[in-house]
Amino acid sequence: KVKKPPPLIRPSVSKGAAPPEGINIMRQCWAEQPDMRPDFNAIHDLFKTLNHGKKVNFVDTMFQMLEKYSNNLEDLIRERTEQLDMEKKKTEQLLNRMLPSSVADKLKLGMHVDPEDFSEVTIYFSDIVGFTTISAYSTPFEVVDLLNDLYTCFDATINAYNVYKVETIGDAYMVVGGLPVRTSDHANQIATMALDLLYQSGKFKIRHLPYTPLRLRIGIHTGNPNLLARFSHAVRVLFLL
Repeated sequence: KVKKPPPLIRPSVSKGAAPPEGINIMRQCWAEQPDMRPDFNAIHDLFKTLNHGKKVNFVDTMFQMLEKYSNNLEDLIRERTEQLDMEKKKTEQLLNRMLPSSVADKLKLGMHVDPEDFSEVTIYFSDIVGFTTISAYSTPFEVVDLLNDLYTCFDATINAYNVYKVETIGDAYMVVGGLPVRTSDHANQIATMALDLLYQSGKFKIRHLPYTPLRLRIGIHTGNPNLLARFSHAVRVLFLL
């Protein structure tokens, strides 16, 4: 606190300039402690008491305008808060799609994500047999539709397994088991997932080439490759292996 605060600036109102009740309302409104000041509803009631219940157009109009402004402000704050919550949910959903849940949770808490070393994992790679030939008979948009349809199917399939999709590059699809959450059955999870993806690819129909079968070429490796997983956000959000 200031030892010698400057004197408070308060208007000087003579007793005859206004009714005592009105002067009392003024003094309550400029009380030094905010919680001692009456709110708008209380002031409205005090004015009604001051005028013995008679309606005063100017005062009522003023309070109606203040009340309307207050309500509009509350509605605006509520609307902006709802929009902020929606955008926050969208951001979290996007983050969870781009990164492992354990990494995304740390970022949402403002925590630093340190590189981790994994001694044993299982990595899955696959690509489409004859993808270059298929692309030669397809327009760029048809290739995009093909990959989008296929990866949508694959993404839905691997959700049933304890694995993490690292990335897709062209027709290459990369999945890893045993990270970022360490598990002991990562080889079994990846192998079973690979069989499931083979089954799904056998049923898959290419929109513009419905009679062309889609075949996968799959490679799986389990071991201790001294794999280092790290998070990078210098240019764009990436989870790198």
